[in-house]
Amino acid sequence: MSYYDIDSILTDAQKLPCTFELEVPGLGILEGNAGEDIKAGTRIDLPLWLGEMLSIGARLGTSRLVTLDMPEALSERVMNALKADPRTLDLRALAPHFYNLSERILELFEEEEMVDVLGDVGI
Repeated sequence: MSYYDIDSILTDAQKLPCTFELEVPGLGILEGNAGEDIKAGTRIDLPLWLGEMLSIGARLGTSRLVTLDMPEALSERVMNALKADPRTLDLRALAPHFYNLSERILELFEEEEMVDVLGDVGI
């Protein structure tokens, strides 16, 4: 995808659940508590681009600030429904840019079963 691709921009803006691994002073604005600290273990939905950047420490060998969690649109329940009958799901209702989100998530997570399921569906 291109830097100026609107679908790419909208995909990166989709929220993903993230869990903070460290206490972060003064970043409570993300929770709606300006000036407060974010405690370790706090779960917040962050845009994909931000969650990816905050979790990058794991790739660099340092402690990561956040852990990215699997979005609801790609949960085990959804994967099971896709295996059973893909026509039963409204993918746009799960995530407006489901296919692009799936592609980005597969870049971040090593989920072989998900690759197989999404490949069978035609993603």
